[in-house]
Amino acid sequence: VIGQLPAWLQGMLLRNGPGMHTIGDSKYNHWFDGLALLHSFTFKNGEVYYRSKYLRSDTYNCNIEANRIMVSEFGTMAYPDPCKNIFAKAFSYLSHTIPEFTDNCLINIMKAGDDFYATGETNFIRKINPQTLETLEKVDYNKYVAVNLATSHPHYDSAGNVLNMGTSIVDKGKTKYLLFKIPSSVPEHEKKKSCFKHLEVVCSVPSRSLLHPSYYHSFGITENYIIFIEQPFRLDILKMATAYIRGVSWASCLAFNKDDKTWFHFIDRRTKKEVSTKFYTDAMVFFHHINAYEEDGHIIFDIIAYTDNSLYDMFYLKNLTKEFEENAKLTSIPTCKRFVVPLQCDKDAVVDSNLVTLPSAATAVKEKDGSIYCQPEILCEGIELPRINYDYNGKKYKYVFATRVQWSPVPTKIAKFNTQTKEMLQWGQDDCWPSEPVFVPSPDAKEEDDGVVLTCVVKTDPKDPPFLLVLDAKTFTELGRAIVNVEMHMDLHGVFIPQQDMKTETE
Repeated sequence: VIGQLPAWLQGMLLRNGPGMHTIGDSKYNHWFDGLALLHSFTFKNGEVYYRSKYLRSDTYNCNIEANRIMVSEFGTMAYPDPCKNIFAKAFSYLSHTIPEFTDNCLINIMKAGDDFYATGETNFIRKINPQTLETLEKVDYNKYVAVNLATSHPHYDSAGNVLNMGTSIVDKGKTKYLLFKIPSSVPEHEKKKSCFKHLEVVCSVPSRSLLHPSYYHSFGITENYIIFIEQPFRLDILKMATAYIRGVSWASCLAFNKDDKTWFHFIDRRTKKEVSTKFYTDAMVFFHHINAYEEDGHIIFDIIAYTDNSLYDMFYLKNLTKEFEENAKLTSIPTCKRFVVPLQCDKDAVVDSNLVTLPSAATAVKEKDGSIYCQPEILCEGIELPRINYDYNGKKYKYVFATRVQWSPVPTKIAKFNTQTKEMLQWGQDDCWPSEPVFVPSPDAKEEDDGVVLTCVVKTDPKDPPFLLVLDAKTFTELGRAIVNVEMHMDLHGVFIPQQDMKTETE
């Protein structure tokens, strides 16, 4: 450790992301397909301990045993067994219609009850031991709720329950988006049972199209509402069902329609019903919600949006060459947009009038058919992988901590952005690629930015060791760094687990 870490910083930063892209002679096509690699930084009395381990998913075991890619990922279709005869071949194709998805959970870490899970975007999650990074049982959401896909960005309510959303594809002739809740604890007499047995569906939102559900990576939450955005970046179910036969990846079944609308759904958390007014904006592609809150009958929500889907295409491994930094240019820059939506709007308002009554550059205009067309205020450009002080989740807030990406998708700096004053503080150094910054509040925090920001930094020169950086969240000055003499991969998302939330080894 160089510098001085705060004495109160005790616990673990646990991160997840793709780590292995070549197995035997076979290679994944896309960076987001790589086998999940967990890594952790444990803070104990001013010292930092590092550990990393591949998630021992069924996918991992199957691939390693065969020494080639046997299980399909989103951007890579695998053909495990060159079939012996025509009948076996036909049967094998049929069984891939609604595919058995991968359990290579490489995106994030979720806490449910006292347990931690590696998550991806399929119906499978894997329990892990955060201390040893061992892989434990596999959980199939589908056993408890009819979803084929689920986000890896759940929310946690004040009681510690998990709220998440998943897509139910053509279930009983309908395709819908389900909001479900995993309780933080089970009744005393059922201590042996898992909290998933008590999972409940809070509500469902029908997809606007039976065979073209919207892709989504996250959703928003306020004190009283869930915010779900149905974007015109959609999965084509028929194409997905025939992808295996056609020898193409599922990713090729995702399409963005730039002439379509983006619909906003607001679900009342108490009545479990959707607000009946139709709200929409122009076509966009987005992955990350930042935060949302309510003010004077309005819902205000901030997201990072693009005008096209070029971001995903950037990460095909054929594009990730030595010249990547020079050549990889996003055709759409990530833009931080603030929408202000008047839920309590005057039913007799004049057509074409702006219904937003708060001081804001965002507008919400009533149309002839009663629907409301929303235009955002642009807060800033060029930030991604946003994090907030989670104590302010669903509440009025000021600060976003994020990676700074300009026209290239690889972050070169991290930033602290003030949504109220529009000021931005940045940290960056030559040849450094930082990961998603995680905010950790100090134990006696009085203000929203009392605490530290943690980020793993990979050096572009393989000879330079990577390090974990600790910044003062207020000033964005460096407090210390822990240098790790191993090869470290760029990761996606993670969590900080305070010391008191870690079960000890014996437990």
